[in-house]
Amino acid sequence: MNETVLVLDFGGQYKELIARSVRSNGVYSQIMPGTLPVNEIRALNPIGIILTGGPDSVYDDKAVKCDRQIFELDIPVFGICYGMQLMCHCLGGEVKQGNVGEYGKVSVLPADGGKPFLALMSHGDIVSRAPQGFRVTAYSENHIAAVECTEKKLYGVQFHPETSLTEGGAEIIRHFLYNVCGAKGDYHLDDYIERETAQIRKKAGNNHVLLGLSGGVDSSVCAALLSRAIPDQLTCVFVDHGFMRQNEGDEIEKVFSKRKLNFIRVNAKDRFLKKLKGVAEPEQKRKIIGEEFVRVFEEEAEKLKNIPFLAQGTIYPDIVESGGAAGAVIKSHHNVGGLPDTLAFSHILEPLSGLFKDEVRVIGQKLGLPKTLVERQPFPGPGLAIRIAGEVTDEKLEVLRQGDAIVREEIGKLKKRPDQYFALLTDTFSVGVKGDARTYDPVIAVRAVVTSDFMTCEYAELPHKVLSKISARIMSEVAGVSRVVYDITDKPPATIEWE
Repeated sequence: MNETVLVLDFGGQYKELIARSVRSNGVYSQIMPGTLPVNEIRALNPIGIILTGGPDSVYDDKAVKCDRQIFELDIPVFGICYGMQLMCHCLGGEVKQGNVGEYGKVSVLPADGGKPFLALMSHGDIVSRAPQGFRVTAYSENHIAAVECTEKKLYGVQFHPETSLTEGGAEIIRHFLYNVCGAKGDYHLDDYIERETAQIRKKAGNNHVLLGLSGGVDSSVCAALLSRAIPDQLTCVFVDHGFMRQNEGDEIEKVFSKRKLNFIRVNAKDRFLKKLKGVAEPEQKRKIIGEEFVRVFEEEAEKLKNIPFLAQGTIYPDIVESGGAAGAVIKSHHNVGGLPDTLAFSHILEPLSGLFKDEVRVIGQKLGLPKTLVERQPFPGPGLAIRIAGEVTDEKLEVLRQGDAIVREEIGKLKKRPDQYFALLTDTFSVGVKGDARTYDPVIAVRAVVTSDFMTCEYAELPHKVLSKISARIMSEVAGVSRVVYDITDKPPATIEWE
């Protein structure tokens, strides 16, 4: 068992980033609900606790709160944003609505006269008075920015050190882990491979396992890990739902049919389109696609003499965003929130479900997968179906495939490329003119983002020449498009995908 830091979530938008920041420092982290009872916290025996941000006001009777005894466990606690306010509120300080909210990068001045630094703020409430026994360690222009009670190892900051937008934020988290919690740094991904290999062998025994292979990073790494553990017991089924990018299905078959595993391709475009006929709501589309995936897997398993184990490339953010760890559902991932209530499989294997995306890439490299595959841009399991607003049709898919191919080709020519870029087909129509004739067709949106963790992002400031070339090519090469727009929204407040 690794040393563990608990990340208690109160609905914070950066909870995954906090947990990932802890792991990047060699310390295992686990996200749990902020209401986790004290006896369960004791049982987990954490070396430290981090309280996340959240949308509530701590003085509201309906606000999500932790058990006050958390601060009496002799376990170091670090409150971030709402977490700091909650700590101060529970221990007798004063929290109220501020006259001036702070959003974006704000200058923070250490109380000891140290050098000011910029930090990401996102709050309307403020700590107006620290609890007895605490001292204020930093101020912003308007409010208290940090407090501490070193005697009880309780610390709080109003800003977000877990984001790259806070100067020195990584050092603040590392200081808490090693200088306050006394961490040894015993979390290593080499250990993860060995542990999961042993766990897979123990769980599977002599049974065969069916893996739903999408060709994306997660399912590909999952296939590599499973083939390492049970090479003669693995069958990979690639369900081509018809929502792949241009030529992608053939490329996936070419790569995996040459590997030492049983590879099966199922062309199922017609049945998926039939299931989605008339469906426009994004969550409903995801759930339908998730259930149909499983039904195809069940059918293939039956053909292969009823394989009892279904394996999936589910990763930790999939579970968190689908509401499975703590907090609200952001979007159901087809391999988590889309699973039907009844399954023909008696067991499910998810060997990557404790990992973040960048950890999965490291595991892939360690397992010998090619760099081109491991560093592939994230692509949602439901594919282009959730990059088409409204009902999904074969005609819309063809329009989007062509437009997306142009976007990826032109942006791919840049020496310094964004971390993710693609096209979307919106349900917004606009008037256009082609060949002196009036047109009324949908708008294609282009999305390109820069990110280090895919949990937050900033839109990529693409050269106007590139955007102009993309627009010109789409308008001349793709029929049924009225205009091209560029999305300049960060995450948060948006998500990377539109649906």
